[in-house]
Amino acid sequence: MSVAPTNGNGERILLVDDDAGVRDVVAFTLRREGFDVDEERDGPSALESGRTGRYSLVVLDVMLPGLSGVEVCRALRAESDVPILMLTARDAESDRVLGLELGADDYVTKP
Repeated sequence: MSVAPTNGNGERILLVDDDAGVRDVVAFTLRREGFDVDEERDGPSALESGRTGRYSLVVLDVMLPGLSGVEVCRALRAESDVPILMLTARDAESDRVLGLELGADDYVTKP
């Protein structure tokens, strides 16, 4: 069954999560809404894509192999004003505060 895009207008989103199941669900939902989605599974790849791609949004997990999402967020924020949404299993208040202080625009915990 094909679902027609509703409002993404082809804008590109970088989705970064080391869990393939999470990436699949989030990417499917974003694509269904009309967004183009590039996927990465580790910190170094995320940083490279974030630096070379033109994205309307970066959805970034905190716990990544190679380079943490916090480090990726800090590096991207130093170079760009692209909106960054932290999507993570870490729900401690201190984690939220750190993510926001390092430049994330929002911090959402995984269900």
